[in-house]
Amino acid sequence: MTLGEPSTAFIAHPDACLSVVVPCYNEHGTVLALVDRVLASPFVAQVVIVDDGSTDGTRDLIAGLSDERVSVIMHERNQGKGAALRTGFAAATSEFVIVQDADLEYDPAEYGRLLEPLIEGRADAVFGSRFVSSEPHRVLYFWHSVGNRLLTLMSNMFTDLNLTDMETCYKAFRRDVIQSINIEEDRFGFEPEVTAKLAQLGVPVYEVGISYAGRTYDDGKKIGWRDGVRAVWCIVKYSPVGHRLRRG
Repeated sequence: MTLGEPSTAFIAHPDACLSVVVPCYNEHGTVLALVDRVLASPFVAQVVIVDDGSTDGTRDLIAGLSDERVSVIMHERNQGKGAALRTGFAAATSEFVIVQDADLEYDPAEYGRLLEPLIEGRADAVFGSRFVSSEPHRVLYFWHSVGNRLLTLMSNMFTDLNLTDMETCYKAFRRDVIQSINIEEDRFGFEPEVTAKLAQLGVPVYEVGISYAGRTYDDGKKIGWRDGVRAVWCIVKYSPVGHRLRRG
């Protein structure tokens, strides 16, 4: 459901071509600042916030948003990031779509560099890599970064892509491409699943460097080792071998 009435008329920027899908769960402390940053981008035509059953007051905050570009969809119970993205992708209407977490780890000011290969027609999907960039990075969690690289390596082995950061939040797509993919994973398995299914489609995938201001677990970081185990299962499950086994 769309909530809130626009306080002022919005005049679309000529570069506005992007739907931003924001899966949101218990982000009371960051969501409004994040939305302000997203709306400041000249590329943004639509923001779809999917609240995934928050219990910390986040729902009340986003219900009060009044910019006419913003739509809010409420899940009555927590279902997971993948489920929230599935809902948000279905509601997207712009030519291109990007995933934006509701924390402040990723910078919406970088939408332009992610969109460039899409706008120029060179790519159907663009991944933002935290590992090939000279942009500022917060230094955190050695073993977490090792886990990310191992998952990316394993994903590359099964998809024959050569990504450096499969687990990145920043994934941008042509809308028709992402809406053609059936997202089955409800939680963080979305990342390897969508990567495998893009590879199966054979669409051109690009990667660009991005900055990253990672959060600690005390700050509210939600990904744990169980999600890593699930990611391994999803890499195999959605690979061509796994696809053939599931069909059988």
